[in-house]
Amino acid sequence: MITINENYLKLQASYLFSDIAKRVAAFEKNNPDRDVIKLGIGDVTKGLMPASIKAFHEAVDEMANDATFKGYGPEQGYEFLREAIAVNDFKSRGADISADEVFVSDGAKCDSGNIQEIFSQDIKIAIPDPVYPVYLDTNVMAGRTGIFADGRYQGLVYLDSTRENNFVPALPEEPVDLIYLCFPNNPTGSTISKQELKTWVDYARDNKALILFDAAYEAFISDDSLPKSIFEIEGAKEVAIEFRSFSKSAGFTGTRCAYTVVPKECAAYDSKGNKHLLHALWNRRHCTKFNGVSYPVQRAAAAVYTEQGKAESKALIDYYMVNARAVCKTMDELGYSYVGGTNSPYIWVDGKTDSWEFFDMLLNKAGVVCTPGAGFGKCGNGYIRISAFNSHDKVKQAMERIKASLA
Repeated sequence: MITINENYLKLQASYLFSDIAKRVAAFEKNNPDRDVIKLGIGDVTKGLMPASIKAFHEAVDEMANDATFKGYGPEQGYEFLREAIAVNDFKSRGADISADEVFVSDGAKCDSGNIQEIFSQDIKIAIPDPVYPVYLDTNVMAGRTGIFADGRYQGLVYLDSTRENNFVPALPEEPVDLIYLCFPNNPTGSTISKQELKTWVDYARDNKALILFDAAYEAFISDDSLPKSIFEIEGAKEVAIEFRSFSKSAGFTGTRCAYTVVPKECAAYDSKGNKHLLHALWNRRHCTKFNGVSYPVQRAAAAVYTEQGKAESKALIDYYMVNARAVCKTMDELGYSYVGGTNSPYIWVDGKTDSWEFFDMLLNKAGVVCTPGAGFGKCGNGYIRISAFNSHDKVKQAMERIKASLA
């Protein structure tokens, strides 16, 4: 008799964004004449940058020629992209990351879920609340949690992120082995200072713990005093793995390209306390289960690091941040408190009521889709997340509708 992985049965009924999509689809079916503006899911809306498109086309042409055709590429990514990443994203900020510590993939979401395969089942995990659902659900699937009760999974250590701590959680009060951190944060849009991040690195070093640092939104940081990478912090290479993505910085949500950095000195331990380097373990997993990102996509990603690409990427970020400022201005006018929207494309708004009730009200009255904070965890209830990813015109319309419905 074939049996299932019963840990899947612990999962809540549906993935947050699937649930939102179903509600929106039902609304659109029942209201065919209503134009719905979507500021919920963090999906970009502008086309790929000209520099990337040009490189994409040239690489596709190479694939049509026997002399320049590329078959299976290196699972870890082509050297031209890994070197560009190491130089531009890390060495330029004083972080000593080499090209062979970079693993190119088809998404930070995939990597942040897949990485937990190289760790044992009985580790103690600390996860922020509110949190990007993938961190939580993949560990539920792997069997590292108990049942879901009173809004949380048993067996996990939750790191409350609230207004009182500026949505930067405090260190855990009990020993943990694996820590998930995300800054600029999804969903709250909060940022972390170098000193605050150093506190986490020091904790990990003192406790032989590991930090999984999601920096998918680092491109939106305009305050240069804030860290864009955990590897800007001394000692982090021993205790941290970092995830990055081209999805938001260069509009690659539909093109799929990201990368994970696993420093060579980053280590974990076996049941007898023997030290093992994680670089080799992740490389083994990567080679076994992944055949690499396509050559044209990697060429398009590498073009982001050209002078033209850098300018176009900055313009893309600036475009969405104009939207973020418009959302913040509207919330100020309406008297709603919020965080984010400055060094992040997300605005985390205190809705002054139940998250799903506020979601339904905005959908039904304004025809605007947000994301209910309760879907990100117990501490998210009462909040909504508004995304800056849309056109200027759509965001302007959405804010006018929200003001009219809440006035």
